[in-house]
Amino acid sequence: MLRIIIALIFVVLMLLISVPIWLILEVVGLFSAHEKEMASLAVLRFAFNVIVLIAGTDVTFIGEENIPKDTAVLFVGNHRSYFDIILQGTRFTRPTAFIAKKEFGKVPIFGLWIRNIHCLLLDRNDLKQGMKTILTAIDYIKEGRSVFVYPEGTRNRTEELLLPFKEGSLKIATKTDCPIIPVAISGSSAVFEDQFPRLKRARVIVRYGSPIRPSALSKEELKFPGRYTADVIAKMLTEDMPLLEKRPVL
Repeated sequence: MLRIIIALIFVVLMLLISVPIWLILEVVGLFSAHEKEMASLAVLRFAFNVIVLIAGTDVTFIGEENIPKDTAVLFVGNHRSYFDIILQGTRFTRPTAFIAKKEFGKVPIFGLWIRNIHCLLLDRNDLKQGMKTILTAIDYIKEGRSVFVYPEGTRNRTEELLLPFKEGSLKIATKTDCPIIPVAISGSSAVFEDQFPRLKRARVIVRYGSPIRPSALSKEELKFPGRYTADVIAKMLTEDMPLLEKRPVL
């Protein structure tokens, strides 16, 4: 329980300390929206890195060379843990917005920070609002801001490797022809969910696959790009399972 207590203390202190920083960045934003966004991204990246350190997570990132540096992309990942967002947040150094459930926006102070990096907060029960979210994400891509989405729609708590992907989220890529970066996250539920409410040292592998260009898909594949991407991620997850077993965390 010690890890979760330390993590909670850090989160509370970080949120309180960040208030004056947030106010300063509000002023910065009057002159440069980009600088405000990048500074906010740096604050969140710092906080997420500290949480990963407190949790004792042994995380390996593989395939980051597959992420284009000169264009916005749609990151598509599997989702088993709240820690998935934290792990991804430690890596982004260019504008990247998450599509997340609306409840995150209600967290005091944290909700302000994620809005600063243009995260899109989704009401999963409102189809009309969901379509607006997709359209906004398409605009983000056109503006040069990457987007990260979990097309399963919720955390996968089943024995299945993946839940069915919601095809609508892939329209962000098919309408812009931006590269899709498949992201396979293995072992993240062992950090928190598997022994809730404790944090546990665990090994996690995050693998970024080769870019998928919608325009390069066949007509049949383009009918269900979510299914196609899910198959790619499922293969990556299967390949990484033996790596988790080979190197247990001490």
